[in-house]
Amino acid sequence: MAQPAILSSLRSRLRSPPQPQRPHLQPSRGYHVELGAREKALLEEDAALKRFKSYKNSVKQVSKIGNVLTLAVVVACSYEIAVLATSRK
Repeated sequence: MAQPAILSSLRSRLRSPPQPQRPHLQPSRGYHVELGAREKALLEEDAALKRFKSYKNSVKQVSKIGNVLTLAVVVACSYEIAVLATSRK
């Protein structure tokens, strides 16, 4: 039921002329502004936070270990279900 309304809306958009570009407007990204002292201080490395930095390789390794453990649990559960199903026959 809603298709004719959608189609008529689409047709009217296609028939209307394209909107002209307005180069005199300000760009959407704005102009570059130099960082202030506070922003520069926030972007500097902090020695107190270095020990909390995550390392890409260790994160990958933990992810792989988690995947292997999940697979092992799924295989063990499937095996137990298969054993129960065959023992009842």
